[in-house]
Amino acid sequence: MGTAGKVIKCKAAVLWGPNEPFSIEEIEVAPPKAKEVRIKILATGICRSDDHVIKGVMVSKFPVILGHEATGIVESTGEGVTTVKPGDKVIPLFLSQCRECNACLNPNGNLCIKTDITGRGVLDDGTTRFSCKGKPVYNFMNTSTFTEYTVVDEFSVAKIDATAPAEKVCLIGCGFSTGYGAAIKTGKVTPGSTCAVFGLGGVGLSVIMGCKSAGAHRIIGIDLNKDKFAKAMAVGATDCISPKDFTKPINEVLSEMTGNTVGYSFEVIGRLETMIDALASCHLNYGTSVVVGAPPSAKMLTYNPMLLFTGRTWKGCIFGGWKSRDEVPKLVTDFLAKKFDLDQLITHVLPFKNIQEGFELLYSGKSIRTVLTL
Repeated sequence: MGTAGKVIKCKAAVLWGPNEPFSIEEIEVAPPKAKEVRIKILATGICRSDDHVIKGVMVSKFPVILGHEATGIVESTGEGVTTVKPGDKVIPLFLSQCRECNACLNPNGNLCIKTDITGRGVLDDGTTRFSCKGKPVYNFMNTSTFTEYTVVDEFSVAKIDATAPAEKVCLIGCGFSTGYGAAIKTGKVTPGSTCAVFGLGGVGLSVIMGCKSAGAHRIIGIDLNKDKFAKAMAVGATDCISPKDFTKPINEVLSEMTGNTVGYSFEVIGRLETMIDALASCHLNYGTSVVVGAPPSAKMLTYNPMLLFTGRTWKGCIFGGWKSRDEVPKLVTDFLAKKFDLDQLITHVLPFKNIQEGFELLYSGKSIRTVLTL
């Protein structure tokens, strides 16, 4: 492309500080350095994790370009890049895969050491490629997709099938894969089992889809917002309940509903209280509970160790347990083979300039996933 090696001026949604609205600004995106890839973003989803930065519950440097769930086209590559080339359709990866660290080399690992979950806000060389009004603008989670162009490290991008629809498969970059993998890969849900899913947002619905795909016999969705029940049933939930309808603890309600047979529970909200509720809700001896929702930073959890002593398994889960560069392209292929339906999760598609409206839809509970198209 004619822009290779040059600074690109483009539009981006810059967040200048916590609890501020997005500001659509003209930014400068420097060319990729060695082992880096510059991407033209085609579509990007709005995820609750982006909002965690706005609200200050997730650590970040400011100003920052958020967004981490996207599809794009490679515009240019830096020296030494071998896995993608200009023109390739790609998904940027907030969870890196360097293929060299302990987690990458272990068959059960996926949290690559290069993943920026501490809010460093820069690429691997310690700098950012973004600037606005003469100031550096920081990256978010190795990606930054609320912009027309972004630069990522080669270990944070996966080439996908060129025929994949950008405005749908962008969800494979975070929300869908996280939930679906939590059930299939992390929880290892078994055929005929009973599952309980706390939180029926986009990721929670993806957990339900994963439980169904794994052959679960009964899948109970739990949410305070009953407006979410119809969609949960549509993607595979067999029952939906609201804790507000009961006076007794939700784990007792679930035990009575199922004859004490909940084999798997999933917390897909990120609240400390519901993490313990979900743990207490799975079978006291053979139950597995998976923490899927991102917990608030700098908060401690207090729980009764007897919940674990009796035999329960409590697991964490990041990006559904998938090794990102290896498995994101396979998930896209599975989508194209109609093994799962992403349309159920996408409730709104808006032009990129309407990003603030997209976040208002998230806050109101009216959207599951809003996708912004560029």
